[in-house]
Amino acid sequence: MKILIQKFGGTSVSTKERRLKVIEKVKKAILDGFTPVVVVSAMGRKGEPYATDTLLSLVDNNFKQNNLLPLDLLLSCGEIISSVVMSNEFFNANIDAIPLTGGQSGIITNDNFNDAEVSRVDTKHILSLLEKGKVPVVTGFQGITEDGYFTTLGRGASDFTAAVLGVALKAKEIQIYTDVDGIMTADPRIVGEACLIDKISYNEVFQFADQGAKVIHPRAVEMAMRGNIPLVIRNTMSDSHGTLINSIGDENGSSIMTGITHMSDRIQINVLSEDNKNNNDLDEVLDILAENNISLDLINIFPNQKTFTIDKNCFNKFDEIMKKMELKYSHIDDCSKLSIIGSRMVGVPGVMAKILKALKGEKIEVLQTADSHTTIWCLVHTVNIKRALNVIHKTFMS
Repeated sequence: MKILIQKFGGTSVSTKERRLKVIEKVKKAILDGFTPVVVVSAMGRKGEPYATDTLLSLVDNNFKQNNLLPLDLLLSCGEIISSVVMSNEFFNANIDAIPLTGGQSGIITNDNFNDAEVSRVDTKHILSLLEKGKVPVVTGFQGITEDGYFTTLGRGASDFTAAVLGVALKAKEIQIYTDVDGIMTADPRIVGEACLIDKISYNEVFQFADQGAKVIHPRAVEMAMRGNIPLVIRNTMSDSHGTLINSIGDENGSSIMTGITHMSDRIQINVLSEDNKNNNDLDEVLDILAENNISLDLINIFPNQKTFTIDKNCFNKFDEIMKKMELKYSHIDDCSKLSIIGSRMVGVPGVMAKILKALKGEKIEVLQTADSHTTIWCLVHTVNIKRALNVIHKTFMS
């Protein structure tokens, strides 16, 4: 069997018109000689009757915080409804489909309700259905414990479900259908000249997802990379070829930059040694912040200074910790982290210089930089982020 995983997001199954488009994609896969496994998200988005956030609004906050086991059962309902409704559409199209929960498809997890980890995948049942010519319609985002309790895998994890099943079933490809044509070189709402990326490597797309671009769940990329199974991001409503994600990306690309993304709501922190003489906590500050679950980014350590960024939502907690340790610091609010991504940048001299020159030409102050093999980061004031994205995109993609 040439197994193909086809995952359809909430917008893809939200209306009759869109569900008929799903039927077209699955029929084409069958005609092309594939054996499809369909994974679905809950129908629609917040405010629509069966969306996950709508279901969450049915119970109060105190219950949510103290009853994670039954909460996961509620959270699983949206995908279950979606899988049955989609199976109805398949039935009307003369496709023999059967709805399956995550547990029925063999996804076994630990009992960390609300954010469970997959322990193993038992493929025996789903393979038996495929051998009988049936199309499984699997609920994304969920699994089951060894004791039979429903679990969820973290918000947005239907992509991860598709990747988990893809690896376990040794699928030829994992297709993620959504409401965009694929991965763009930048956010088209901000950068008018953004264009579709034809091919991209696992490492590059992981950076995209990890650095703020909401293209695909990072854990799905990690799982597909582990199994070396190609991922394709496509639009349910169009015939666009989409973006292929694999181990090598686009080796023949003309630009050393694959794309650019950003993350706002960052605060830059500066801790000077001169301001904190004789304070023994100074050398331990990074460890203490980590112990208190304060995530640090863009960390630069100098003999006389420690500089890093934190998320805006963590600032009050950070401030309390610093006051308790009697450590002085300064900070800059309203920052955004620019991420320039491209595996072809490796070993190419002058890339950082070109970036800084372009930003300087637009009179955009760069507060901090860092780099890795595939990514260069620049911290700028959020008020400048739109101009920064556009000038960098033009510099490398024109």
